Amino acid sequence: MAILSWPIALHFFRMNKKVRQVAVLGLYLSVLFCLYLVPLGMYSPCIKEAGTLGPAPKLIGHRGAPMLAPENTVMSFEKAVEAGGEGLETDVTISYDGVPFLMHDSTLRRTTDVAEVFPNRTHLDPSMFTWAELQQLNAGHWFLSKDPFGTVWSLSEVDRSQAQNQSVPSLAQFLEVAARSGRLVIFDLRRPPHGHPYSDSYISTTLQVVQAHINSSQVLWLPSEDRELVQALDPELQQTSGEKASIQELTDGHITRLNLDYSTMSQQQISKYQSVNISTNLYVISQPWLYTLAWCAGAQSVTTNSVNVLSNINKPLFLMTPEEYSLMWILTDAVSAFLIIAIFIFHWWRERGLPFWSGSRQAHENGPYSKFRTDSSEVVCVHWSPLRSDPPAGALVSLPLVFNP
Repeated sequence: MAILSWPIALHFFRMNKKVRQVAVLGLYLSVLFCLYLVPLGMYSPCIKEAGTLGPAPKLIGHRGAPMLAPENTVMSFEKAVEAGGEGLETDVTISYDGVPFLMHDSTLRRTTDVAEVFPNRTHLDPSMFTWAELQQLNAGHWFLSKDPFGTVWSLSEVDRSQAQNQSVPSLAQFLEVAARSGRLVIFDLRRPPHGHPYSDSYISTTLQVVQAHINSSQVLWLPSEDRELVQALDPELQQTSGEKASIQELTDGHITRLNLDYSTMSQQQISKYQSVNISTNLYVISQPWLYTLAWCAGAQSVTTNSVNVLSNINKPLFLMTPEEYSLMWILTDAVSAFLIIAIFIFHWWRERGLPFWSGSRQAHENGPYSKFRTDSSEVVCVHWSPLRSDPPAGALVSLPLVFNP
């Protein structure tokens, strides 16, 4: 706006009509005034009183470390642990013969070579395959060929070779990685389609595998179906809800953690739940600036695709006190106002033709802001008296010049 004031001031003082002057200047000043007031309506959780910033949110690897290895594979979860992830997130379904395994999509096409191994069954739900059939699939080649995050170039030859040979892991294999490293686990559990042999018993079957391979206190139990029964069978599980509710409803359901999309939560809500010991996990946060906002808002953990990136952030990217924020904007507004006023005064002075210092000649006469004067006293008039007949060819014709002083 300060830069824009230069042409506006120039044209303002050269306009002949007052209406146009008022319209142009009025519009400019209205926009400028609104911009000056914008800071009063801006909010950021990273504008905090000194000493009120909580600990950094824990990092939960979304399907492992999908930037470093094929998602939902053993390699991916091991990479997430190596990168500093304190939790592991995945997606679980159950095979046709009752083996819980990891798969996010409703088909196997995106993350396996099912089109080559079972070309006539690519449309089927993954749970309609037996565990023996699933073990025939390659779950890593697609990662190298499609490079979903543009990070394959950064992998070593050893990592590329390992990624190339990944298979679909079982829930038991996943839990063993978490148990060895002492990491938290959270997973979505998808019910098999109607007619599947385990469509009614998939929860109990999954719970049996959990209890056999990991300490229940490490598990954030997210499935909402039969929650009361699951709580009764294994009270050590950390009951986790994927939906917001009243504090009373959450405490009645033994909920200790919320797992929610980051866009649905505010600093006030996170603080409200934390006051009754209900922590909040936000997903999916992979950008450093977004992680900074979650940190400032008080989130206890975040699910992320970029454990390897966020684990290196030791402090918020931006953090200031309300006083520092106010001072920054007041100084910015004051400097811009001073510049704009100075520019308008400068153009007014030049257009009036006033000298800038004693003894100087008027700046407008020869400078870039000179105006074309049309006073009659300064015009040279050329008067031509037409002859009665055309002069002969080659004759000289004199035109008298009449000067009107």
